[in-house]
Amino acid sequence: MNGLRTHLCWLGSLALLGSSLSCVPNQAARTSFLPPPVPAARAFYPPAPPPLDAPAGVTDFPRFISPLPPASLGTRPDVLLREADGHFQAGRAHYEAGDSTTARREFDRAIDVLLSAPEDPASRIAVDKKLEDLVDTIHRLDLAGLGAGDAADIPGFEKPPLEDVEPLTFPVDPALKDKVAEELRATASQLPLQITDPVLSYINFFSTGRGRRILVYGVQRSGRYKALIRRVLDEEGVPQELIYLAQAESGFQPRAVSRKKATGMWQFMQARGQQYGLVQSAYFDDRLDPEKATRAAARHLRDLYRHFGDWYLAMAAYDCGPVNVDRGVERTGYADFWELRSRNVLPQETANYVPAILAMTIIMKNAKEYGLDGIDGDPPLEYETLEIAAPTHLQLVADLAECAVSQLHDLNPALLKNVAPAGTRLRVPKGSGAALAAVLETVPAEKRTAWRVHRVTGGENLGLIAQRYRVTQNSILAANRAGASALEAGDLLIIPAPPVRERAGVKRASHRRSGAAHAPAAARSASAKGGRPATYTAASIHPRRTAKRVTSSQ
Repeated sequence: MNGLRTHLCWLGSLALLGSSLSCVPNQAARTSFLPPPVPAARAFYPPAPPPLDAPAGVTDFPRFISPLPPASLGTRPDVLLREADGHFQAGRAHYEAGDSTTARREFDRAIDVLLSAPEDPASRIAVDKKLEDLVDTIHRLDLAGLGAGDAADIPGFEKPPLEDVEPLTFPVDPALKDKVAEELRATASQLPLQITDPVLSYINFFSTGRGRRILVYGVQRSGRYKALIRRVLDEEGVPQELIYLAQAESGFQPRAVSRKKATGMWQFMQARGQQYGLVQSAYFDDRLDPEKATRAAARHLRDLYRHFGDWYLAMAAYDCGPVNVDRGVERTGYADFWELRSRNVLPQETANYVPAILAMTIIMKNAKEYGLDGIDGDPPLEYETLEIAAPTHLQLVADLAECAVSQLHDLNPALLKNVAPAGTRLRVPKGSGAALAAVLETVPAEKRTAWRVHRVTGGENLGLIAQRYRVTQNSILAANRAGASALEAGDLLIIPAPPVRERAGVKRASHRRSGAAHAPAAARSASAKGGRPATYTAASIHPRRTAKRVTSSQ
C-alpha cells in the first residue's frame, strides 16, 4: 500500500512538472523569436489581447502576438524602422497629451531600437537617416517642453570637423592621379587647381570612410547657407570655390569653436574679427552670424590675395596669419606655397590645410564621379526680420510665432542669450513677421523679458492655463483687461509670468568632444544602463553626425 501511494505521488509530480515546463518557455528561445515588447499609446496600436490566467505558481509565461504572413514582415531593418516609428509616434501622442514621462520613455525606446540595428552597410543608410531625423525632431521637442532641456539653455558650440584630422602620408595610387588629371581637364574653376601628392592623399581620404562622412555632412549642412555664401563671395569679387574654406573650417556650422578659440563658420579669432567689423558683446558675437562672417571672410581673403598675389598663399595666411607666411617667404626666398611646405617653414596644420581644401574643391566640382551628386542638402533657411524695440525674451517670440525657441536660435546663431536686446534685428520664421510685430505691441515693453503669450486650444479653461504657467487667474484677467473669462479656441492670452532666470555663460557640451567611433557605443551603453543624455542631440547619439569629430587617438 505504501509503495502504491509512493508511485502515485511520483506520477502526480511528473504531471505537474510537465505542465510547468509547457507554460514556462526557455528564456533564450523566447527572446530569439519574439520582438521586444512594444508598449505604446492606444491611439496608435490595437488593444492588447486579453490576459491569460497563469497556472498556479507560475509567474512567467509567454507573450502572444498575432501571426503575420511571412511576406509582410520585411527585412530586419524594415521591422526595426517600423518599430522605432511606432515608439516615436506613441511618444509624440503622450507629449501632446502633456505626459512628458511616458513620452520620454517612448522616445528612448525609438532611439534604442535603431541603435540595435545590425552593422550591415546595405541597411545602415536607411537606419542612420531615420535615426538622424528622429534625434533632430526629439531634440526640438525636448527643448520646447519635455523638461530635460531647459528653455533657458543656450545651444552649445560645435567642434570644427578637420581639427583632429591627422597628417596624411598614404602612398599615391598612380591610377588615382590619372583619374584626377582627366577630371581637371574638364573642370572650370576660378581658383587654380593643382595635382600634388598631398592633394591626392586628401582626395583618397575624403573618398572613403570617415573622410567621406566629413564631406557628406558638410554637403548636407551647406544647403542652409550655400546660396547666401555664393552671393556674398560674388559681391566681394573673390572665387566661388572659396566656399570650401567654410566646409573645411567648420562644416558650415555657425557655432563652431576650435580649441584655439577661433569662432564661427569662418573661424575668426577675436582680434581679426574686430578688424573686419565683427562686433562682440555680452549679447552678440557677429563671428557666429553667417552673413556677417562670410562677408568679413571674403574681404579678408581678398586683402590677403592683394598682399601675396597668390591664392594658395592667401589661404595659408588665412589659416596661420600673414606674418607667418611672410616669414616663410623671407627665410626661403620662395613666394610659393608648395616650396614653403616642402621646406617645413609653415605650421603643420597650415601645410595640410591648403591641400585639404583643394581636394574638397576637386571632389565637389566632380561630385558625380565621387558619388556625392545624390545627397540632399538641408533646405535653405527662410526668415523675416523683426526689429526689437525693447529687451525681449525669445520664449515670448516663440509663443507668438508658434515655434520652438531652438528654431529661433537656428535663425539667430549670433545671439548668445535668450533675451534679445533693444535694437536687435531678430530673424523669425518666414510669414510670421507682420503678425508677430502687431501682437508684440500688446505686451508692455518693460514686461517682454518675462511675460508669455498663450493660444487657447479646445477644452482649456482659465484655471488650467493659470496652473500651467503657475500664475493666478486674477493676474491673467488683469493682464488681458477683459474677455479672458469667456475663452474660445484660438484666442491669444497674455500671461503675466514671473521673470525667467537666465543662466550665465555658455558651456561647450563635453559630449560633443567624443569621437565618431565612440558615439554609437556610448549611446548603446547609456541605453543598457537605462540612462540618456540630459537633452537629445545628434552629437550625443547619432554616429554620422559625430563622425566628423574624429580624435587622433583613433
